[in-house]
Amino acid sequence: MSKPVAFAVAAHPDDIEFMMGGTLMLLGKAGYELHYMNVANGSMGTATYSREEIIAMRTGEAQRAAKTLGATFHEPLVDDLDIYYDRELPQRLCAVIRAIKPRIMLVQPPQDYMEDHTNACRLAVSAAFFRGMRNFVTNPPQPPIADPVTLYHALPYGLHDPLRRRVWPGQYVDITTVIDRKRDALACHTSQKEWLDVSQGMDSYLITMEVMSREVGSMSGRFEYAEGWRRHLHLGFCAPEDDPLTQALGDKVLVSLAYEEDLERGNP
Repeated sequence: MSKPVAFAVAAHPDDIEFMMGGTLMLLGKAGYELHYMNVANGSMGTATYSREEIIAMRTGEAQRAAKTLGATFHEPLVDDLDIYYDRELPQRLCAVIRAIKPRIMLVQPPQDYMEDHTNACRLAVSAAFFRGMRNFVTNPPQPPIADPVTLYHALPYGLHDPLRRRVWPGQYVDITTVIDRKRDALACHTSQKEWLDVSQGMDSYLITMEVMSREVGSMSGRFEYAEGWRRHLHLGFCAPEDDPLTQALGDKVLVSLAYEEDLERGNP
C-alpha cells in the first residue's frame, strides 16, 4: 500500500522552511511521503548577484533544504514577481498535483505581506480544485484524479495580515521536537541572510524564524514552538469533516475551539 502524500507549495525558496517546515517533517515521521515546491525561483532575492547566478544559488539551496526536510524537490515554474493567476501556471501546477496525488496540501495564506505569496496561495488552491476536471488539460498532460485533498493555510509571515491585524490559527502543530531540523533546513538558504538584512532589516535570519515559532507556541497556550494552520473549505476538495493533519499528528495538534466557534459567528 502506498504512503499518503503531503505537498508543500509556496512562493519562494525559504517560505516553506519559515512557516511550514516543522509540520511537513512531522508528517514525514507520521508516514507521509513528502513533496516540496517553490513556485518562483528566487531570482529577485539579491542585492549582489546576476539573475543567472542567484537562480543557480537559490535552486541549490532549496534542493538541500528539501533533502533536510526529507521531501522530494519539484522545480520552480517562474521568476520572482511573475507569479500571476493566468492559464499557464494552474496547468503546470495541476500536472504535479495529478501526478503525486496529495492527501494534504500545505499552502500559503490568502493574505500575506507580498503579492507573490497571495498569488501562490490562489494558484495552489485552484490547481488542486482543477485536479478532477476531465476537460482541464495540464502541462504536461496528466489524467484527472478523483482523490480527496485537504488544504491547510499557513500563517502569514510576521503573523499579521497586510492591514496589521493579528491572524490566529485554527490549529496549532507542536514543532518543538523538530525545531532544530527546521533551523537546519532554513540555514540551507545561505544567500538569503545577506539579502534580508539589506531589504528588510532582519539582523538574524534564523532567530527571526525561531521567534515567530515561539510566538505561535505562546498563542497556543500549550506548546513551546508551534506552527499555525487554517483549514480550507471542503467544497470541491474533500468531505466536510476531513482533517487528515489532526488524524496523522494526534496530540501534536491543538484545535482551537474559539476559532471554530468564531467561524459559525462569521468573525474573521
